[in-house]
Amino acid sequence: MFDWTSVVLLFPGQGSQQVGMGAQVAREFPAAAEVFAQADALLGYALSALCFEGPAEKLDQTQYTQPALYVTGVAIFKALEALNGSPIKPLAAAGHSLGEFTALTIAGALPFEAGLKLVAERGRLMAEAGEKNPGGMAALLGASMDDARAICEQSSAEIGHPVVIGNDNCPGQVVISGDNGAVDRALELAKARGIKRTIRLQVSVATHSPLMSAASADFRKALDAAPLSAPIIPVIGNASAASLHTVEEIRAELNAQLVSTVRWTESVMALQALGAKTFLELGPKDVLTGLLKRIHKDAVGFALNTPEGLRQVVGG
Repeated sequence: MFDWTSVVLLFPGQGSQQVGMGAQVAREFPAAAEVFAQADALLGYALSALCFEGPAEKLDQTQYTQPALYVTGVAIFKALEALNGSPIKPLAAAGHSLGEFTALTIAGALPFEAGLKLVAERGRLMAEAGEKNPGGMAALLGASMDDARAICEQSSAEIGHPVVIGNDNCPGQVVISGDNGAVDRALELAKARGIKRTIRLQVSVATHSPLMSAASADFRKALDAAPLSAPIIPVIGNASAASLHTVEEIRAELNAQLVSTVRWTESVMALQALGAKTFLELGPKDVLTGLLKRIHKDAVGFALNTPEGLRQVVGG
């Protein structure tokens, strides 16, 4: 049997979606197919068809992307348990932004049905907030956190609208988020500072920025009603980069997360401090696995998104 005592499960967020996500796993593992079937029934539309067949334009819309990633992550986890032959209790779990909800579900803190409803509501509210307060995001490649912070502060002051650090993904990859004009000015300031490569991300929602404040306030109501429990394994939060132990900590984390920086570099370091040796990414792509080596060169990571990949790591 696979030794889970030093294994961490990672779940990605928006940007990892792609047409075909979860299709192969659902075809080969009835437990995974059941997750998609439950989601279709709960949501009242064919999320499974959207994941498996697209179209990409719809899958990329925030209100659909978020439940799609959540359901795919849980489905892959169920396939993993089927291969393992018994319930899985890894050392810990973490998720990048939306992926934090998936991590909490596999940690026993958030039931699947309640989690899917929360994620769908989060996506809806974020889409609404993006329409009311359009914004953007951009990656600063090669920038330090100090550089990115100084750039955001100067741009915000000059433009009069906010741009902040949205994601600290790994050393040398910082994503900024906020008002479109402030993001544009930040990119000019980055160039002036000698940051040679910047990428304007193709998004209309400035996640993890003050532009999501309206969504955060409304989302709190849904969080307060959610049947949360203390996790049975450590789950590292994005906003705190620390383990979430209580229901109160989880509620505060998930609400703050919408407007707070995703502290992913620190989160991975916190997982390593717990004794993590192997990181398994459960999602459509290998985004988080790619960040691992940049955070810690000795980290061992595998992206599990196909039946072959699952069997290669776990056996069966």
